Amino acid sequence: MNTPKRYTITAALPYTNGPIHIGHLAGVYVPADIYARYLRLTGNDVAFICGSDEHGVPITIRAKKEGVSPQDIVDKYHKIIKQSFIDFGITFDNYSRTTAKIHHETASEFFTTLYNKGEFIEEVTEQLYDAEAKQFLADRFVIGTCPKCGNEESYGDQCEVCGTSHNATDLINPKSAITGATPTLKKTKHWFLPLDKHEAFLKEWILVGHKKDWKSNVYGQCKSWIDDGLRPRAVTRDLDWGIPVPLDDAEGKVLYVWFDAPIGYISATKEWAKRVGKDWKLYWKDKDTKLVHFIGKDNIVFHCIIFPAMLKAEGSYILPDNVPANEFLNLADSKFSTSKNWAVWLPDYLQDFPNQQDVLRYTLTANAPETKDNNFTWKDFQARNNNELVAIFGNFINRVVVLTHKYYNGIVPTPNEFTKVDEETLAKLKAYPTLISSSIERYRFREALGELMNLARLGNKYLADEEPWKVIKTDEARVQTIMYVALQISSALAILSEPFLPFTSHKLKKILNVSSSAPDSYRNENNWEDVSNKETLLSAGHQIAKAELLFSKIEDKEIQVQLDKLEATKKVNEADNKVTEPQKDTITFDDFKKLDIRVGTILDAKKIPKTNKLLVLKVDTGIDVRIIVSGIAESFTADEVIGKRVTVLVNLAPRTLRGIESEGMILMTETPEGKLVFVNPGNIKVGNGFKIS
Repeated sequence: MNTPKRYTITAALPYTNGPIHIGHLAGVYVPADIYARYLRLTGNDVAFICGSDEHGVPITIRAKKEGVSPQDIVDKYHKIIKQSFIDFGITFDNYSRTTAKIHHETASEFFTTLYNKGEFIEEVTEQLYDAEAKQFLADRFVIGTCPKCGNEESYGDQCEVCGTSHNATDLINPKSAITGATPTLKKTKHWFLPLDKHEAFLKEWILVGHKKDWKSNVYGQCKSWIDDGLRPRAVTRDLDWGIPVPLDDAEGKVLYVWFDAPIGYISATKEWAKRVGKDWKLYWKDKDTKLVHFIGKDNIVFHCIIFPAMLKAEGSYILPDNVPANEFLNLADSKFSTSKNWAVWLPDYLQDFPNQQDVLRYTLTANAPETKDNNFTWKDFQARNNNELVAIFGNFINRVVVLTHKYYNGIVPTPNEFTKVDEETLAKLKAYPTLISSSIERYRFREALGELMNLARLGNKYLADEEPWKVIKTDEARVQTIMYVALQISSALAILSEPFLPFTSHKLKKILNVSSSAPDSYRNENNWEDVSNKETLLSAGHQIAKAELLFSKIEDKEIQVQLDKLEATKKVNEADNKVTEPQKDTITFDDFKKLDIRVGTILDAKKIPKTNKLLVLKVDTGIDVRIIVSGIAESFTADEVIGKRVTVLVNLAPRTLRGIESEGMILMTETPEGKLVFVNPGNIKVGNGFKIS
């Protein structure tokens, strides 16, 4: 276990153009919170920092769509995001925002320092310009084909399919995200950070210095970028939203969001240090401080190459020790999409599953996309709760507490002589802090959580093997020892579960009567090392509280509500994405007059065997009763359509389908959601035709 030291932990700043969804949680915020909570529990000095990224182009795009100002957008979502993090138990020491005065001052000072040191290149270059919108198109204002993978919806700064970072001018067939127009090139002046100047340093620092301790996905992406040759990167943009470039000849220009945003970690630390009376410089400039960035894989280049180059150019800051970036989490086999509402939003989850934050934390950690993209499904969420949290962890604790009250009125019994099984069980118990620590300190949070659950399994097996409910009838002294050992395991679970399941840990501490005053308090009777070092975690004679269920079973009906939400979203997206069929060949008025369209009534309907779509209908057209075969069986049952008044093309040439001659066609259409419906004949009488005029 590491010697206690100082840590600065950052979590990627979320864009304030919408709420947080569970993909964000799995990729960044849950693992970062586990790490921060663990470090605090092991006695380290921690500054866990985050904040809202409020200068991104997606914010201005959303503001334009909603007809409000960018400030309105960021104010709305900053409040929602910050509260969601609090409600979910993410323990940031400070959650700030990049529109804060202290951030504008810090980012401007950082730019000025680099400018005065001659670290920038000033160039007039051609940038994409939307003449219709009368503005330059920065980053997310441009969509086009990725030059590397061919994704036709790549952004101007990055392709979200292959992860490649590029400039907007690199895109093939670029289009303005504002007007849809094809942009032109127009000259403009900007300041660039010459990454090529720092290439030798970055090669040595990353490719040699972090080859073994950085995750393979992080190292691999950095190596690919460096091997491709580093080029100057613009640090300014032509926009009216952001931090103004602090130079006299830079009117109408702001700091590029990827220059300003990571400096937000520094300004948020300053804000926190001032509030609590600490020296912020210790957390960013002291070589004994360990800096760790938690991000998603789409931010690797910015945190591992661009920001370190900025820090190196400034000269007085420490560099990140590790950047444990995760891959992406998908939702029901499809990529999360804010624009398409394909997400499980954190505020919605907290409302639909009150007081069940830890179930989601557990599921996202157990299925974390640490080495490859993973998938979230509601069925897996339900299974992990019911089959693991309820059946393993919760079951063990409930049995221990219930039996302690049944046999000893809730008082921890005095143990008698320990058997070999008891001693082996207690020895295994004492090994778990080191096992879990080893995994956490290597950023293997899935593995660490697995070890925690193995401790709960150890407790279940011990009780099942020793059977105190049977032994009590013949050997009460032996049961005292069994229950004493089981209570030590329970106490260890209360301590070691805190980084992963903080609300559960607090609840269990209350049951065991060793609770601190709040679930985010780190002071309790025992600490992490005590599980290994103390002979006793719960002393004989200690009074515990009554049994209380740690977890509740999640029923099928609760999951069906969530599945129905996703299905509804899917149908809306399918309707939105449906391509309108082009106009058919022009016909004459005389051609149209040949159509005989009448109102009919369906008298009878039967499904044609061994087909999915076909119903055979008996239709009264007013002029006769005829047979019509219609491909509507996937949308309607036979019983549903009997008695329906429908619109019929009666003079269509007969056609044989599955051996049945069809004498006409039922006219149908689709709703915007893609649902098949009959063309409504209104109050026209059966047999009447539609007048062509």
